[in-house]
Amino acid sequence: MGLVKPKKFLGQHFLKDLSIAKDIADTVDECPGLPILEVGPGMGVLTQFLMEKGREVKVVELDFESVAYLRENFPALEGNIIEDDFLKLKLEKLFDGRPFVLTGNYPYNISSQIFFKMLDYKDLIPCCTGMIQKEVAERIAAGPGSKTYGILSILIQAWYKVEYLFTVHEHVFNPPPKVKSAVIRMTRNETKELGCNERLFKLIVKTTFNQRRKTLRNSISSILEKGNPLSNDPVFNKRPEQLSVQEFIELTNRVETALKDKADINCDNDIARKGATSQKE
Repeated sequence: MGLVKPKKFLGQHFLKDLSIAKDIADTVDECPGLPILEVGPGMGVLTQFLMEKGREVKVVELDFESVAYLRENFPALEGNIIEDDFLKLKLEKLFDGRPFVLTGNYPYNISSQIFFKMLDYKDLIPCCTGMIQKEVAERIAAGPGSKTYGILSILIQAWYKVEYLFTVHEHVFNPPPKVKSAVIRMTRNETKELGCNERLFKLIVKTTFNQRRKTLRNSISSILEKGNPLSNDPVFNKRPEQLSVQEFIELTNRVETALKDKADINCDNDIARKGATSQKE
């Protein structure tokens, strides 16, 4: 198959540098042999290089013009083009329950939601790669003490090794976007269980970072009453960006013990995610 030079649709930025597209496709080589799911293939700039990997490739695309273009220009994808919203898909059905690599030039406005869904399916997704907004990539890869360290950093790093691979500049797109992009790779680490109540862990992380300028003592007060003796511990003098993933796990266990008489606390996924898209993760 010859390389496809996609046409431009109104309102879209497409990657015109095919060498960058190939470099992004090569990030999946860290997990050889697994089938590949590409999110948001658009005109197939990345898809064509993924198909050269000799693996099963499926793509999920919501835009009907892009779907029509893919069907016309990528006949080998017949039956593997999913015209749907990735965020609504039941991923366990895509490859008959087999693990797969998730990749794509992700839509920047929903990239955080895509990665939250990845976490929900972490046992099926041992590797996730792709291009996102540079600011979000830096946030995901950030460590404790960094101004960019936050919700996404902790929730992803709890389960994945994160690699910030390279920066992609505006000039390789047509038209050039107003922001830089970056390519990252997230590979499942050895963690099988967090060693704490995972729902409460997510609630504590998101509650404290949604008030990141406050000390833990103040930001966590909606979960742990200020009068609780645990809040006298020196760790509560810190701000959330000062705690590592492991320290948040330890904090979760201590808070759960302190809440042993408050079994009715609601820390389901919806509450744990509250505010995540409106605040900087």
